[in-house]
Amino acid sequence: MSTLFSEVDYGTPASTSTEMVTLTIDGMRVSAPKGSSVMRAATLAGTPIPKLCATDSLEPFGSCRLCLVEIEGRKGTPASCTTPVEEGMVVRTQTERLQALRRNVMELYISDHPLDCLTCASNGDCELQTQAGAVGLREVRYGVAGAEVASVCGAHHTQDEADHSNPYFSYDPAKCIVCNRCVRACEEVQGSFALTISGRGFEARVTPGQNQSLMDSECVSCGACVQTCPTATLVEKSVIQLGQPTRELITTCAYCGVGCAFKAELKGNTVVRMTPWKDGQANEGHSCVKGRFAWGYATHADRIRAPMVRERITDPWREVSWDEAIDFAASRFKAIQAQHGVDAVGGITSSRCTNEEVYLVQKLVRAAFGNNNVDTCARVCHSPTGYGMGQTFGTSAGTQTFKSISQADVIMVIGANPSDAHPVFASRLKRRVRQGARLIVVDPRRIELVSSPHVRAQHHLQLRPGTNVAVITAMAHVVVTEGLVNEAYVAERCDTKSFNEWRAFVARAENSPEAFEAVSGVPAAELRAAARLYASGPNSAIYYGLGVTEHAQGSTMVIGIANLAMACGMVGREGVGMNPLRGQNNVQGSCDMGSFPHELPGYRHVGDATVRGQFEAAWGVRLSPEPGLRIPNMFEAALAGSFKGMYVQGEDIVQSDPNTQHVAQALSQLDCLVVQDIFLNETAKYAHVLLPGSSFLEKDGTFTNAERRISRVRQAMAPLAGLADWQVTQRLANALGYPMNYAHPEEIMREIAALTPTFAGVSYEKIERLGSVQWPCNANTPEAGISTMHVGTFVRGKGRFFNTQYVPSDEKVTRRFPLLLTTGRVLTQYNVGAQTRRTANSQWHDEDRLDIHPHDAQERGIADGDWVGIQSRAGDTVLRARVSQDVPAGVVYTTFHFPESGANVITTDSSDWATNCPEYKVTAVQVSKVMQPSAWQQDFKTFHEQQLALLAQARSPN
Repeated sequence: MSTLFSEVDYGTPASTSTEMVTLTIDGMRVSAPKGSSVMRAATLAGTPIPKLCATDSLEPFGSCRLCLVEIEGRKGTPASCTTPVEEGMVVRTQTERLQALRRNVMELYISDHPLDCLTCASNGDCELQTQAGAVGLREVRYGVAGAEVASVCGAHHTQDEADHSNPYFSYDPAKCIVCNRCVRACEEVQGSFALTISGRGFEARVTPGQNQSLMDSECVSCGACVQTCPTATLVEKSVIQLGQPTRELITTCAYCGVGCAFKAELKGNTVVRMTPWKDGQANEGHSCVKGRFAWGYATHADRIRAPMVRERITDPWREVSWDEAIDFAASRFKAIQAQHGVDAVGGITSSRCTNEEVYLVQKLVRAAFGNNNVDTCARVCHSPTGYGMGQTFGTSAGTQTFKSISQADVIMVIGANPSDAHPVFASRLKRRVRQGARLIVVDPRRIELVSSPHVRAQHHLQLRPGTNVAVITAMAHVVVTEGLVNEAYVAERCDTKSFNEWRAFVARAENSPEAFEAVSGVPAAELRAAARLYASGPNSAIYYGLGVTEHAQGSTMVIGIANLAMACGMVGREGVGMNPLRGQNNVQGSCDMGSFPHELPGYRHVGDATVRGQFEAAWGVRLSPEPGLRIPNMFEAALAGSFKGMYVQGEDIVQSDPNTQHVAQALSQLDCLVVQDIFLNETAKYAHVLLPGSSFLEKDGTFTNAERRISRVRQAMAPLAGLADWQVTQRLANALGYPMNYAHPEEIMREIAALTPTFAGVSYEKIERLGSVQWPCNANTPEAGISTMHVGTFVRGKGRFFNTQYVPSDEKVTRRFPLLLTTGRVLTQYNVGAQTRRTANSQWHDEDRLDIHPHDAQERGIADGDWVGIQSRAGDTVLRARVSQDVPAGVVYTTFHFPESGANVITTDSSDWATNCPEYKVTAVQVSKVMQPSAWQQDFKTFHEQQLALLAQARSPN
């Protein structure tokens, strides 16, 4: 198969040493890094050694006995994968003795293997076949297998039944050579320990869990075992069904903000499998169940494949041509602005679309609509990150690469559950903790990083929802009052005046762990110990998620984290830093591209006349200097009658934004709602124009992940509806009277680079050559950009401290609402579920449930599996209960992946003071046992069925 990039398996992991040693291999002088294996040195020199148990993604094991070599001065034939190179070593890899040994070993493997190579799913892509050829094996003398062997040696694996329980791959023990690679991959790469070797000799087996099926075991379906299996023992069902792929290309995953690189392997225009790319700098060949397997939604029957329009949301849809749909939308927007003014319309960009597509939407709003009414889903997730880090550091992005965690001594995870939401990063984190790093978890729930027997947090600060700022300020109190401040760092790197004011503030007795113990629920001694551990490092890194930002004090908490990191000197080198874990694949990029109503691309304020003048000259139009409406302001203006039209690209604001009924009511008041998406989502049910979107497999462009890494997205198949998203936006702009005439997304990136200083050095040519780049990337940075931010100095110059006064949330428990609801995700579903619900991932998680502590459940007569009503000040819904000690008494928890669950029906309009980011993580509720759905759910079902019927009418040939 052809590939855009070389990807060579050297057999053993690369050495990190820069010191070189010289040895002789088969008469040729070879130089290799000290610490390299003989196998790797030989392969680098162009002399590959046969192997089966070795791979460069795993530590050397030396069990297969194929990679034997002879070394002068040593007895026997050591395994080359486990033998390190030495200065002056003389190695022979090809002698008659070695060839005979290898053939004998391979003959034993083949004799113990089913003779079905011609019908095997991995035919043509099997290492066992390849290595049999490499050692010159042409016939097998040993014909005994199956029943004959079983009669002599006991149970034989060729008689074992295959396990097809996993929806994505099969396990056929008959083909297993017990090389241990899958077991080691599960342990070393994924960190799940779901596989083991049971039995010995002929009875040796790879076993999931305690002789369980794959689906019943702890397997998380990351695919690491499938990726590393050298035979067809573990193989994708898509390969069994479709056969081996014939072409491949490198692209970037469209799920979370880790930004994993994948090889899309195709047969014609059909995707056969997605395999993690070893040279992907964010994931380095690893993956999770979503990116690896849950891509089938791209061709799901629910896909919208033709534009549709209707006069009112109660009318049937009409399938129309692209021209008619675009003209319909443009004429509606023009009429609205003529009647209600230029500010009566706006747009929402997508964090699932490419940088180039997001850039065009904000450009359309500013240049074609003539206002700054543009916002993005980051408003409801990480806008406090932008504000808090911008104020303290001068830029709103993660300071480190994911890889830098390998140099962290202390890791603090705050308000994030990476095992579920960012699993590939979680594997890195868990690997580092197993190597000796110490872990602090700050979370109301007992997440996997706390409860796992393989990776345990040294400290779990199980705070009450809404008390983040109290905890971070109390940690700062410990650092200041116990003399743990890095005085030299602060003196050199930080603003003295703001630091002294902050030091005096946090030193107050009212900010001590003891003072906040009753408020936060965190024992003072435990908090003090965690603060001391973080401050002592020597390298301490903080990773945080939506449990930090989605609060009324989200921006204050981000500032509090930055304060703590600066005070302890934990910013500006490898292994430290402050790193937001972004939820969607291009949240970072959507912010970078100017999706906020007050900022142009590159985070430059629309009120800056000089900056605005640069865009006006390039775009050929006058731009408004006034910040536009945020998403919540758009809703309020719609209800007030002054906002009448909205263009929504790739977001489902009805399901994802708080207070669902309020959002739906606002959208119902619009004269024109244009939704561009791949499915009829909840927002599209209120639309007048539905424009088919394109999945990541159907487009070219770039995504920017949580470490500021800009990676290519490459088109694997043509857009199912004929146009990619950027082409749709361009047509709409032209119809509105503002010309856009790009021929390819690469032209759009050239414009972005020309107008955005942090992207000035970004180009498709550079990304093709280097694999990815990180912003800032310009003439003042290395060619690939900057991996570690704030080295030597902060972007803003001196780091600035701010006081973080704890203010209790307005969402307080009362007799009427005595519990606090918080929300999050599960591993197998993603965000609002539009993608993952249309894959086999729903076999693991097919509904949202409410986790409730046994004490709270018993008080209410609730048993596991009961239907329970959840009431808040905003609304009520009904979910099935899961009685669990993962939540503390007084706290309940649910996910939001299924629209019928109505999780956001009960979340309120309470939001962050600086950014309007909703306070999803703190909602006062009551829970009671019920027998039927809520009134909202009954209305939802009726409306949903009506909208599906209207869609069916449009698709009906009659």
